[in-house]
Amino acid sequence: MPQITVDYSGLLDAAFDRPAFALALHPIVVDTVDARLEACKTRFRRVEDFTVGTETEGHAVLHVEIGLLHGRTDATKARLAAAVLALVAAQVKPVDGVTLHPSVEIPNLDASYRKS
Repeated sequence: MPQITVDYSGLLDAAFDRPAFALALHPIVVDTVDARLEACKTRFRRVEDFTVGTETEGHAVLHVEIGLLHGRTDATKARLAAAVLALVAAQVKPVDGVTLHPSVEIPNLDASYRKS
């Protein structure tokens, strides 16, 4: 914990330095939700097929999900989500002719979550 997954459009390959993003994201998560740095794990999944409204071209998505153990308040999660969106804006370079649709979700991990 935290379990972080980033889904991003393939159109962002050259505009999105994924390792740098993770290295910048982890301290934000630690500071905001009182986690341990070594507990932050981020995986990236490239998304090829998606639709925005009625369009399939000219758009890119970047969705960050940060699964946390129970106990964080909604206000804390909202602060973290805002900080993550600011990080996306700072780190993802614009792509000509492409509108970026960033989003963040911070769910609680299921009670069955375990790690070793």
